[in-house]
Amino acid sequence: MPDPTPRAAGLAANETPASLRWAVRLLLAQAVALAGLVVFLIYQDVAAPASSARNAGLVTVYAALMAAILGLLALALRRRSGWARGPAIVLQLLLLPLGYTMVNGGLPALGVPVMLVGLCGAGALLAPATRAALNLR
Repeated sequence: MPDPTPRAAGLAANETPASLRWAVRLLLAQAVALAGLVVFLIYQDVAAPASSARNAGLVTVYAALMAAILGLLALALRRRSGWARGPAIVLQLLLLPLGYTMVNGGLPALGVPVMLVGLCGAGALLAPATRAALNLR
């Protein structure tokens, strides 16, 4: 069985493979995009009528929580913490049904890119070089 270390993948011991770098960048970009959405949602919450303030606040908190989780997973993967790979893959794969729903809901211009981002993120995290860099079997 081949050695799953970064050296076996043709990398120096301290070099991060491109697939892991791109996965981290993608997770950080998603976290930043969600943080921007949170700022917009906070503005909308302040301007919302009182009858929908509770639901709007819950959506804002959920978006902020997801932004924080994506950011923490990106930082953990940058530090080569293997535990972060599984949750990050799950979150990337959850973009597929979200994008599919957008496409079926009449927003293909948003849904297709969301699905592509999910596929690219999951692919980068599932790459053998990423697994080897995180010292996973």
